[in-house]
Amino acid sequence: MIVSLVALLVLICISAFASGSETALFSLSPSDIKTVKKRGSKSDNAILKLLSSEDYMLATILILNNLVNIIIVVLSNNIIDSLVEFHSTGWEFVVKTILVTFILLLFGEIIPKVAASHMPLRFASLIAVPLLSVKSLFKPLSWVLVRLGDRFNRRAAKKHENISIDELSDALEITQSQSQEEKKMLTGIVDFVNTNVEDIMRPRMDITAVSVESDFNAVRKIIVESGFSRIPAYRDNIDNIAGILYVKDMLPFINEGNDFPWWEHLRAPYYIPEHKKINSLLEEFQSHKVHMAIVVDEYGSTLGLLSLEDILEEIVGEITDESDHEESFYRKLGDTTFLFDGKTHIGDFTEVTGLEDTLFDDVKGQAETIAGLMLEIKRDFLKKGDSITTHNILFTVEAMDGRRIDKVKVVLPKAPVSDPHA
Repeated sequence: MIVSLVALLVLICISAFASGSETALFSLSPSDIKTVKKRGSKSDNAILKLLSSEDYMLATILILNNLVNIIIVVLSNNIIDSLVEFHSTGWEFVVKTILVTFILLLFGEIIPKVAASHMPLRFASLIAVPLLSVKSLFKPLSWVLVRLGDRFNRRAAKKHENISIDELSDALEITQSQSQEEKKMLTGIVDFVNTNVEDIMRPRMDITAVSVESDFNAVRKIIVESGFSRIPAYRDNIDNIAGILYVKDMLPFINEGNDFPWWEHLRAPYYIPEHKKINSLLEEFQSHKVHMAIVVDEYGSTLGLLSLEDILEEIVGEITDESDHEESFYRKLGDTTFLFDGKTHIGDFTEVTGLEDTLFDDVKGQAETIAGLMLEIKRDFLKKGDSITTHNILFTVEAMDGRRIDKVKVVLPKAPVSDPHA
């Protein structure tokens, strides 16, 4: 009996040692670590070794604590059986559970953890050397536990990452607490990782560029009229970008003559593929310290242009500065009649007209704009005056810019239009 009680007392001390070790080592402040490194004693070196492999240290503490606690439960059960005779199995279970739990919690958890949290450095110095020895003893088992833990953590992290976007999208659909502006920004953040460069780039036809053969007067005129701070410069045609003209680089030479060799100050262009994700591109912009990229296809032909501002607008919405002109992409002609730019994005069109976002999903194919939608449905070139009707909505080409549809008149039906596939 005495041997069992002494053994129980020793085991409780070991349990307290393990519990206090965890609290003490993980409660060390940066100043404590600095003190440990400065002193350099045997216990201090042991502390540093333990902290250098926290996963193995924690695994060692957990193995020791659980192993000792199991032995305490078994030994306590035998001691209680030798001291007390129970006539009811139910009462025996209740008494043993309460008594052993109380002893373990008070002496094996609460007291050592409170003491360790109040004086972590002193406690850590006392337990570091013996704990380092225990760590070596349990190293094979700790290695197995750490490897299993890493595998489960990676799977859990991957699963969480995969579902987080869907969860956010669902939450945005049902939430009512945000304003429309806040909800639009949150939606932009959710969609950000799934957006390709080709979805938001400024298309080739809309690029403001200058030929390297242009004289300085022509360059100055383009700078003033465009209001852009960076302008692509090409040689022969837009597929051969010679460089990017930074307006700020021209400021010291603004009064130079017409024959000033401005092309010598061009900066190297930054090229990107059309299918690149914009979240990845944003990281590249930050690391390379660039604000504009030329979008090219697999043959190296210029497809469009994308700026840092274009990417940020996907999150925060339209950014208007003092050089931008307040020109709307549509004009309301009547209760159900609108005049839109042909390059208006389908999403912006449905938002203005109050239509379902998915209304044209069955007919738009890969089209992103109103003009593209009309071409996708018509399957042929359109000219001024041509009309198409889809979902009871009449689209009419009002103006052309060369071969491009410039203006489209849209007539909505009197009754509300809904998505037939909803």
